[in-house]
Amino acid sequence: MSAKESTNDSPTTSPTILSFAKDLPNLCSLTGLFCAVLAIYFAILGVFSAAMIGLIWAVFFDWCDGLIARRMKGRTQEQSSFGGQLDSLIDIVSFGILPAVLLLSYGEFSLWFLPGAYVIVAAIAIRLSYFNVFGLNDDSTYMGLAADNNGIIFSLVFLVEGLISKTSFSVVLYIVCLSIAALNVAPIRTPKLAGRWFYVLIVLVLGLTAVYGSRLLNQ
Repeated sequence: MSAKESTNDSPTTSPTILSFAKDLPNLCSLTGLFCAVLAIYFAILGVFSAAMIGLIWAVFFDWCDGLIARRMKGRTQEQSSFGGQLDSLIDIVSFGILPAVLLLSYGEFSLWFLPGAYVIVAAIAIRLSYFNVFGLNDDSTYMGLAADNNGIIFSLVFLVEGLISKTSFSVVLYIVCLSIAALNVAPIRTPKLAGRWFYVLIVLVLGLTAVYGSRLLNQ
């Protein structure tokens, strides 16, 4: 066998798994995951104001990773593909599992709240799988409600928590959870919020952080 044939037959060396963690957009995604895990932790403890801060910052970093990726030059196709998969998996945690834990925890882990928790997780898993296959309808619309909207809606709904009875709010939360899940998989086109909307998100994140932070201080 010639040296040339031997070289062609040699296996291609794959990059290490952790080498992708050094990619800046992926670091941003992982920071968002950290925020979501913190939110899950506080949701289980019943400290919902802290959970809302973690949730809204998870939304912020979910937006940031895409913005950074689009502006970076020299990223390989492997880095781009890996980042897309990582972002999708983290979205399931941040905008599927986290809302489910919020619902279960607020319902004091009653069996009655389990169907709603399952529905929101299943819906976001189906929605993200569809997006991974078909992508955007065009440059400006999604099919179904985008996953990050789940976090924004939940963080806004919890502003009412404490203003009405716990029983009433648990019913509201259950209805919101099922409604969001239905919108995630609905055959409707929803706009992709980008551009100047990012500045709106920054104002929202800082504002909600201040509101929920003040609630924590007053507890």
